Amino acid sequence: MMSQLSDLVGLFEDSGIATAIRENDTLFPFIESVHVVAICLVVGTIVALDLRLLGLASAGRPVSRLATAILPVTWGAFAIAATSGFLLFISNATKYLANGYFDAKIILICAAGLNMIVFHAISAKKMAKDMPQWEREARPPLPARIAGGLSILLWIAVVACGRWIGFTMNVL
Repeated sequence: MMSQLSDLVGLFEDSGIATAIRENDTLFPFIESVHVVAICLVVGTIVALDLRLLGLASAGRPVSRLATAILPVTWGAFAIAATSGFLLFISNATKYLANGYFDAKIILICAAGLNMIVFHAISAKKMAKDMPQWEREARPPLPARIAGGLSILLWIAVVACGRWIGFTMNVL
């Protein structure tokens, strides 16, 4: 299994696009800039919705209305962040995989996704019958507030790990 993973990582790292990103003086910084802007949009839009779930912002707007307005931007920015992140990863895949902050960032992104899935699949279903009422209240029910608070903490940790990757990678 590890041999297959090493082969796959080597295949990506040895590709023409990875080599171009790694060896071009402007390509890596350009892709990294796109990645950072996309992450800012992802985290910013998620935090806006999470603050509503916490009852700390946009208290006069129903949660569903805010989500409908924000989530298309979130998902578009996430697609750009994932694509640019993958391109950065393949440029030095072996070194990224050996970096604990990179590993932590990936795990934290998965945890944030799991938090969202659990909130939508379990908590939202339990609260669904009361949703027309609670989503208009300034302070949503406890499960919504917990999901929002946990989401903010996870995304702050993702950003922190992302920054630490840059300070701990020795790619030259």
